[in-house]
Amino acid sequence: MTLTLLCLPGDGIGPEIVASTQAVVRAACARAGVAVELPEAEIGFAALAHEGTTIPKAVIDRAGAADGVILGPVSHNAYPPVAEGGRNPSGVLRRALELYANIRPARSHPAVPRPVTAKVDMVVVRENLEGFYADRNMHMGPGEFMPTPDVALAIRRITRENSRRIARSAFELAARRGGRVAVIHKANVLRVSDGLFLEEARAVAADHPEVEVEEILIDAAAAHFVRDPARFDVVLATNMYGDILSDLAAELAGGLGLGASLNHGATHAVAQAQHGSAPDIAGQDRANPGALIGSAAMLLDHLGQPRAAALIRGALETALAAPETRTADLGGALGTAAFTHTLTRLIEDAAT
Repeated sequence: MTLTLLCLPGDGIGPEIVASTQAVVRAACARAGVAVELPEAEIGFAALAHEGTTIPKAVIDRAGAADGVILGPVSHNAYPPVAEGGRNPSGVLRRALELYANIRPARSHPAVPRPVTAKVDMVVVRENLEGFYADRNMHMGPGEFMPTPDVALAIRRITRENSRRIARSAFELAARRGGRVAVIHKANVLRVSDGLFLEEARAVAADHPEVEVEEILIDAAAAHFVRDPARFDVVLATNMYGDILSDLAAELAGGLGLGASLNHGATHAVAQAQHGSAPDIAGQDRANPGALIGSAAMLLDHLGQPRAAALIRGALETALAAPETRTADLGGALGTAAFTHTLTRLIEDAAT
């Protein structure tokens, strides 16, 4: 069967790094003997100009019909109001495809400069559909509102079902890694909502006696990330905590340019880099496509194509080992196109 991965270039550096990712995925799939198609569809400002919305319904339908999606970064902070078509494509897809899990690995590479000397090798498992995220936590309307011009309120939604699902993802991953789970919370203050999350995490932990568990307050966890990142293996967190901690973990491991992530649910998956659209460097051949390429490798693994995924990861490891084959943001010498060419060449030359 042919694997169909819908590619959504997005805004800013999105078209550049999506094109790089397509080239690398094609090379890896060809080397692994996997038939792949990589059709594109417009989202973001391009779709707004042509369709009146940043993510047309037809694109959502195509994403649901594809085997997987490669999602470029979007400039959603610069979009017009939702009523004028400015929806966040990332949040829309997460909700429409019920992508309840956001898996964000952070692993240091010996040759890549980083702000800490300790080894980093952790995975942040982040709940993806609720919390304080106003664009996805209500059936109708946003989760933020202003009863008066001087008062802004936000609703945080935590459900038993989603807490249980994301906890299962974390503990199953930890069991495969032979590792441990750190459950991040602030139940000393948010006793009801974080209390519910903790309750479900503890129930799932009881089903995995082989996995070591610790419960850590979010503020203490942030301090420990900096002081002793090697302490962490699988980090289980609600939406906002996981978003913040995963960016911190990526920076400690070498930078957001390597921050890969996979959004997945029971039947759909979307590869998406952790970083934003960086419009200030768009079109200058300066963007590091490594994070989205790494995300595509995660997607291929998720879709049962470990050989193609391993080829991509191997090429990234080799390229990151020396400054002459790294991008400038990692202390290297290459631009986007040259780095992409390096990866495709390494894949083509890889041993069978």
